[in-house]
Amino acid sequence: MPITTLYAALLAPLLVLLAVRVIRQRRTARVGIGHGDDAELLRRMRVHANFTEYVPLALILIGLAESLKTTPLLLHALGLALLAGRLVHAFGVSQTKENLSLRVTGMSLTFAVLIVGSVACLAAALGYPIRL
Repeated sequence: MPITTLYAALLAPLLVLLAVRVIRQRRTARVGIGHGDDAELLRRMRVHANFTEYVPLALILIGLAESLKTTPLLLHALGLALLAGRLVHAFGVSQTKENLSLRVTGMSLTFAVLIVGSVACLAAALGYPIRL
């Protein structure tokens, strides 16, 4: 599954970056567990957690769609939308004065990947793989 592998490889460093941001703020705030009422730590934790809540299922759907012979064009569109959505969301929510439009755009792209990925898997599982 080279297409899914590509996007997993591109998303993994973003996950590590988000985790490192949490770790740095934990050290600054001297908080081992939880957020210790540190607003910045809580924000960083939620950005990281949001990534981990959505990316695994999205990658699974892309991988399943790829294994079911969905057209590479759609798979790349899904992978790029997921990557863009997660970058935009992380940037928007990471701001102290949150940019709501970036947050909404990031989540909209992520939801689109989940929905279109689900439809692609369902279509392929029923014998009608999407061919563009």
